[in-house]
Amino acid sequence: MRPLGVLGGTFDPVHNAHLELARTALAALDLERVLWIPTGAPRYREPPVAAAPHRVAMLELAIGGEPRYAIDERELAPGGSGYSYDMLASLRSELTGISLVLLMGADQYSKIETWHRWRELPRLCRIAVFARPGWPEPPASVTRVSMPPLAVSGSEIRTCIARGDDVSAMLPPAVLDYIQTHHLYGHP
Repeated sequence: MRPLGVLGGTFDPVHNAHLELARTALAALDLERVLWIPTGAPRYREPPVAAAPHRVAMLELAIGGEPRYAIDERELAPGGSGYSYDMLASLRSELTGISLVLLMGADQYSKIETWHRWRELPRLCRIAVFARPGWPEPPASVTRVSMPPLAVSGSEIRTCIARGDDVSAMLPPAVLDYIQTHHLYGHP
């Protein structure tokens, strides 16, 4: 069986760079599918702006119709640790015989040494790092994946929405409609 890609994040909101990363991963890494794992409110960083149900709904809209994508809400359950190690250990115990590939941008990889039990991640999964503008290339010890650079971030999108700027090029149309309908991120 082909490997399973694991893409975690706040997805606050899910945007076009996330979708391009997942599409690229499917092809470049010959993945069976990509599992999208939205995080809860981890203790080690600022909590997401949008509530979990909104973030899951936006994910569903963004990935709908793609049978190789699935959402796993384990990190949103009460008691979810928010740590990648714990999430991967849980997946590993459920999915015996399936290789896992943790997908991340170079910005996240640059901080990996601050992660909980980061040295143990390679025994649970392979790590694939995607180039991101302004961030250094990862070392040869991880799988590097080339992707056209997309300088899009959730924080930038939230700021633009709050100012009333046009973000239609950064988000799937259904996600932007959802944000507007539910008045998320300061949208009137």
